[in-house]
Formats: sequence, structure tokens, C-alpha cells
Amino acid sequence: MARRFPLVLQFPALLVCGILAAAQRPQANSSPAAGPAPITLGQFAAPLNGPWKFQIGDSPMDPATGKLLWAEPGFDDSKWETMDLTPRAGTADPWNGDPRWVPGWTLKGHPGYTGWAWYRLRVRVSGRPGERLAVNAPAQADDAYQIFANGELIGASGEFDGRAKPRVTYWATPNIFLVPPATASEGSVGDAVRAVTFAYRAWMGPVGIIYAASPGGLHYAPLLVTTGSMEAQRKLDWDQIILTNIYPCFEGAAFLLLAMLAASVLLFDRTDPVYLWVTCALMITVADDASAIAMRFTHLVGAKNFFLINFILFDLLLGTWAMVWWVWFQLRRPAWVPKAIVVLTLGCIATNAMGSISTYNYLPRAVWSAFVSADFVIRVAFMFLFLLIVILGIRKEGKEGWLALAAVLPMAIELFGSELGRVLGVGLAAHPFGVTFFLNSLGSLTLVATLGLLMLRRLLRSLHRQRQMALDVKQAQEVQQVVLPEARTTLPGLEIESEYRPAREVGGDFFQIIPCKTDGSVLIVAGDVTGKGLKAGMLVALLIGAIRTAAKFNPDPLAVLRELNERLLGRSDAQATCLALRIDADGQVTLANAGHMAPYLNAEPVQMEGSLPLGMIEGAEFTVMHFKLTESDRLMLMSDGIAEATDANGKLFGFERVRELLQSTNTASAVADAAQKFGQEDDISVISLIRVPVAAPAMA
Repeated sequence: MARRFPLVLQFPALLVCGILAAAQRPQANSSPAAGPAPITLGQFAAPLNGPWKFQIGDSPMDPATGKLLWAEPGFDDSKWETMDLTPRAGTADPWNGDPRWVPGWTLKGHPGYTGWAWYRLRVRVSGRPGERLAVNAPAQADDAYQIFANGELIGASGEFDGRAKPRVTYWATPNIFLVPPATASEGSVGDAVRAVTFAYRAWMGPVGIIYAASPGGLHYAPLLVTTGSMEAQRKLDWDQIILTNIYPCFEGAAFLLLAMLAASVLLFDRTDPVYLWVTCALMITVADDASAIAMRFTHLVGAKNFFLINFILFDLLLGTWAMVWWVWFQLRRPAWVPKAIVVLTLGCIATNAMGSISTYNYLPRAVWSAFVSADFVIRVAFMFLFLLIVILGIRKEGKEGWLALAAVLPMAIELFGSELGRVLGVGLAAHPFGVTFFLNSLGSLTLVATLGLLMLRRLLRSLHRQRQMALDVKQAQEVQQVVLPEARTTLPGLEIESEYRPAREVGGDFFQIIPCKTDGSVLIVAGDVTGKGLKAGMLVALLIGAIRTAAKFNPDPLAVLRELNERLLGRSDAQATCLALRIDADGQVTLANAGHMAPYLNAEPVQMEGSLPLGMIEGAEFTVMHFKLTESDRLMLMSDGIAEATDANGKLFGFERVRELLQSTNTASAVADAAQKFGQEDDISVISLIRVPVAAPAMA
């Protein structure tokens, strides 16, 4: 069967444990009348170069035995043409450079022919008495075959459902087929010489005629071996195919690692979707390499399915890379580009599907060729779209855009590899150390290498932004610490202790303690804005400024809450719970609440009506109440971060624990410690104030 990546590198025979090609070339005529070609076997491997007898078409069947007549050893093939499989000096496999390769029947008098064809060769084998013979699978054959020895089917490549054509064809994989033991007509078991007629029934369909170079039938002469050397020959064949086709394994592994790296960067910076597109593009390449590996080393993927998978994945890859660069440069205009990418991707898939080997035998040749031409036009459009995106990127980003151009230009090799092969010649492959390396692979490596540099540059810029953001957060944290009151404050008649522990670097809780020098009263405002982090910290700064401004004009708690409500209205989802209280010099307390957690007086919650938080509606009504603090009374204000602390089992700290804690704890820091140790989930702020005797002024 035709292979796009056939075997390469003729291994020295010395590597096969002494197996040497030591056979005489057979006579020019291998018909029964001329006698068999002599071959002597010991510990040797002999190439069956021929010349073989060759005939296009398929064999008739013997009505009596049901066997194919052209496979029978007694069939007269003297009128068939000859087909020599002897390698010619200066000729090598156009895909992998293997000098054992010979052109197929399309270059030997049968251009464009597809269907069945037969090869026959009769040999005389001299070897040790009783030793079995075997023949290895052809290293390359277009597209499937059956092999017969003296009329008996001994092996095949492909799955056959009848005499018409194979059901599934595969890439050739190493195998060894045993020749049946000698019969009386061929020589007794003890004889050293026997005659064997080999017949290959070869089939070439669309796979070979479309994708192979010089297609048609056998491209490598089979090797005749003895059972003593067949395992060594099998190992050599596998070594050859592994060495030749190892590149997709390395490429797939490298691209998988790059995809994992891109995905990890995505986890690090979820704000940039380009890493998601890059991960998708790399994983598509990994999937394509995986299908190639499965096709070349196993029979899990047939030739038709492989090309269908390959085309679909390649078309998806084009669209994904186009989106990579569109998102990379954060382009917005022209707005039709993403839609054009989708249309071209679907167009490529459709034209490839209709112009593929699956439809080659079912569509009129003109219609099939039209789809192939349409696919070429779409690929040209794709190339122009890539260039447009890069030009727009250069205009926007400058240097980075020029670097992207170096990554996009290799896409031309991917898009037009087959056309370049026809114009420049088929030899678009190199063979370093025997590994087949194609020009489109070079394009992929160039693309990924350039992309790697761009991703590194982008990651460094992202890290710089992250450090800048961290610095901004740190500065916001420092500012927040500056605007908060001291942990301990002593005023005439009051001792105040405060504790603030944000859940993140910047918290959403706030409080202010503002004494009034004119009448000896104290205004205390405490609250909790929605959310956490820098956004919450900015709202806190806004509210603290508003509190201090409002307190200068009217320190009444209700007036303060109304002013704060007005400041938050119209700011999207900016809301906050808040509690404001004023303590007069005589201990009289005026408390206004906007949805905040009720304070505790002497370890008991103050009973008050609920109300809406700030920033919900204009002209909101807030709860107002009055009570008096007597000497030694303790009033504890706290945020809901205390009651909502959660342990490892998901249990809340709860109001009952708060009440029990306050009965045994007298300090704000102890309350904060207990909630934090239980399991802090939200910002924690606690204000504890005690009514103390007012010291009498000293006598002169």
C-alpha cells in the first residue's frame, strides 16, 4: 500500500546476526518452461528481485476447487510481461531516500491504472533438509495485497470482503509469512532443493494513486529467509520502520509538553484567552501525531480513515491558529474576521471531504477535481487572512507583530506542501540519522519555536503586570492601615479597643472613631462593603472619606447613614452594611443601623429592627434607637466575619458561639483570635468599648 512516510535507510546486513544477502539473480525468463531461478539458502536472506511475471487485472477462479488460477504453481504465465524489482543505481525512495525502492507499475507501462494486478515468481531453493522457508512482508505496497506460495494463501495486508476490492487498507507493518512445508511434488522433506511459486495479488485504489510517488504495486523486493533467521529479520524490519517513523513520536511529545505549559500559564493568568487557543492548537497537533503513530505502527487506523482524520485535524488547526493570532493581538476590527475564519475552516473540511479518497470512486472525475480546486482556493484565502491578521498586528504592536510574521510564514509550507512538492520535486524530505523529516515538519517547528519566544515575552510582560498589581495591592493595604484608627483609644469616659484582620491583603470592613471636641461626644461608624480585594478596598476608601466629611457637618448617626447611602447609589453593585452610633458625654447612645450585625451590650445582642444596606434604594429608611451606657458597661461591635467563620467540616461559628465567647472574653483581640482560629472566611473587625469613670480635673 502507498505510504506517505515509507521506510528509510538500508541497514547493513552485518546487523542481522550474520544474515547476508547472498543470492544469484534469477534468469530473465521465470516461466515454467524456462525453469525456476536457483536460490541457495543457509543462514541467509535473499531478496526476490525477479524479474517477476506481471499482469494487470484479476485472476479467474477454478470452478472445481474455488481457488484463484493465477496463484497456482502450474499456471502458464509465459505470455505475461516482466516486472523487475531490482534496485537501480541512482534511484531511491522519493520520500525517504531508501535505495532499495523501485517505481510502481504506473511508471512501467500502466499510467493511471487502479485495481488488481498480479506478480508471479518461481524459484528453486537449496537449503538444509527439513528447514522451513518464510518471506517477509513488502516494505511498501500500494495499497493492499495477498501473498500465495504454491497456490496457498500465506499472508495479506488489508481486510478483504470479497474478490472485488479490499474493505480496509493499512500502512505496511513488518511481518513474516511462513511458506508451507514441501510436498512430494516439490521434493521430500529430506531433499535439499525444492521449487516454490510465489504470487502476489496486489490492489491499488485511490490511496495509492492520489498520495503515493510513482504508485502501483510492490516497491521493495520481498526477502526470502529461513525459520532460523526469521526472528532476526522481523526485528530488523521493525527497527527500520521505528527509526524511519519516530519523528511524530518526538513531535507529539514535545507539543504535548508545550500544550501543558500553555494550559498551566492559562491557570496562572485566566484573563488572557490566547493561552486557551494556543493549548487547543497544540493539542490538535498532538492528536494528529497520535493518529499518525497509530497508523504507522498498528492496524487501529486504516488508510482512508487516517487521511480523513488528518484533513479534518489540519483544517481545524488552520482555523485555531488564525484565532490564536487574532486574540494574540487583541484585534477588534474588522469584525468580520472571526466569522471568516469559521467559514473558511468549515469550507476546508467540506472540500477536503468531497475531494478525498472516500469519494474518488463515487464522484465523476470532473466533480471530484472541482472540489480539489475549491480546496486550493480556500487555502489561498486562508493564507491571505493570516497575512491580514499579522499586518494588523504589526500596525498595532510593532516589534511583536514582526515576530509573529516569522511564525505565520511557515504556514505557507503547511498550506501548500503538496503543490510545492509538485513544483520543486517530490524530495521535500530530509533523512538525518535515518529519520524521515518532512518540510512541513520544519514549518511546524519554526512556528512553535517562534511562538515559544512570543509566549515567553508575553509571560514576562504578564509577570511584570502581576508584580505591578501586587505593588498596587500592597500600597492599597498600607493606605487602608493608615486610615483605620489606632488599636487602642482612650477618651474621656471611654476605653476603646479595635481589631481588624482582612481575609485578603485588602479588606472590605471599615470603621472610624471620631471624637467631637466641642461637646465631648464620640461618633463611631463600622461597616462591611460587598466583595473582597482591591475593589472592596476602593469602596472602603470612598466611604471613609464620606464619613469624615459628613461628620464635620452633621455627626448625627442617621444623617451620616443617609449621606453614605447617597454616595453609593448608582455605583453598580456597590452596597454595604453599616452601623453608626454617637455616644454623648453622659453615656447616652444614639444608634442607626443599615443592615449591619447588631452590637452586643454586656454579652447580649441589642434588640433592634432590621433595615436595608446602604446603596440599595434612594431615600431608604434606617433603624434608629436610643439607650444609655452606665459605668462598666461593655459594648461590642463586630462584622459578620465572626459569626460566619467556618471550620474544616463546614460548620459555622454562629451567633450562639459568639454569645458564649463574649461571656468569657473581654477583649476585641480575643474575639478575633477565636474566630480566626475556628476558620476565617471573611474580613474580621471588632470594636470593644467600655464605659469608665471620668477622671475629675485636678485642683490647682
